[in-house]
Amino acid sequence: MTSAKTPARGRKRSEQTRLAILTAAYELTTEVGYQAVTIEGISARAGAGKQTVYRWWPTKADVLLEALAVKADLKVSTADQGSFETELAVFLRDSAALMVHPGVVTVLRSLMGEAQQDPDFRRRFQDGFLTKRRAALETIVERAAARGDKPAHLTAAFAADVVFGLIWYRILATEHFLDEDDVVAIQRLFTEHHGKE
Repeated sequence: MTSAKTPARGRKRSEQTRLAILTAAYELTTEVGYQAVTIEGISARAGAGKQTVYRWWPTKADVLLEALAVKADLKVSTADQGSFETELAVFLRDSAALMVHPGVVTVLRSLMGEAQQDPDFRRRFQDGFLTKRRAALETIVERAAARGDKPAHLTAAFAADVVFGLIWYRILATEHFLDEDDVVAIQRLFTEHHGKE
C-alpha cells in the first residue's frame, strides 16, 4: 500500500511545482514587465530550483507561453452548446473576458515581441498558442458543419482570420479590446443570410 502511494504523491508534487512556476512567471511579468523577468526570479517566486525550470522550458518566454495557453484553455469554452450561434457567442464573450483578465494583454504583447526577435520561439509560439487558439474556433465551425447549422458562406479559416485578426490588431495597436458591440457585429457577419448562396 505504502509503495503504491509514493509515486502518486511524487507526480502530484511535480504538477504542483509546474503550476507554481507557471503562476510565478505570469505574475512577475504583470508586476515588473517582461524584460525584468528572469529564470532566477521565476524559480525563487515558485520555490523551485532554477534547474527544474530549465529542465521543463528552454527560455522564460516558453514558461510564459505555457502559462498563457493554460489560462486560455481554462477560460475560453469550445463545449458543444447545441447550436452554432450559441457556441460562437460563448467563444467570443469568453475571449473578450480573457483579454481584460489582469495581465493577459501584457503577457500577449510580451510574447509577440519576443516572437519577432527569436525565430525559434516564434515557431513555438505559433504551435503552442496561435495555432491552438485558431483550432479552438475552427472546431466550433466544423462542429456546426457536421450538425448542419453552419452558415453556407462561412469557412473555419475565415472565421479564425476575422476573430483573431481583430483581437491581435486591438492588442498590439490599440487600448480598445473586444467588447459586446464587437461580439454582436461578428455574430451578424458570420450568421446573417447572404443573398447570393
